Amino acid sequence: MNRTIKRSLIEIFLLQLICWMALWLINDFLATILTLCIGAVVFSVLLVALLAEFVERSKVPRQYFLIMFASFFAILLAAMLYAVIFKGKYDFLIL
Repeated sequence: MNRTIKRSLIEIFLLQLICWMALWLINDFLATILTLCIGAVVFSVLLVALLAEFVERSKVPRQYFLIMFASFFAILLAAMLYAVIFKGKYDFLIL
């Protein structure tokens, strides 16, 4: 049987936020690198998709743009929460 599971935008956002926070708590060095790389890629793809949509309307559902924005916001929020909770002290900066 082929079943599809539809998740709401809030569920997707919270799941990503939990995964990113877990990564930040486990290894802040890896989380920093992945946040910068994946955050830049997600933001760039979102920006290019929005510009292409502005130039010529496509059949891409609105849900795609919302999920991309939620993904970028989850990455950003997890990094900011970690910085606030630990007052900007990262383990990999301590010698």
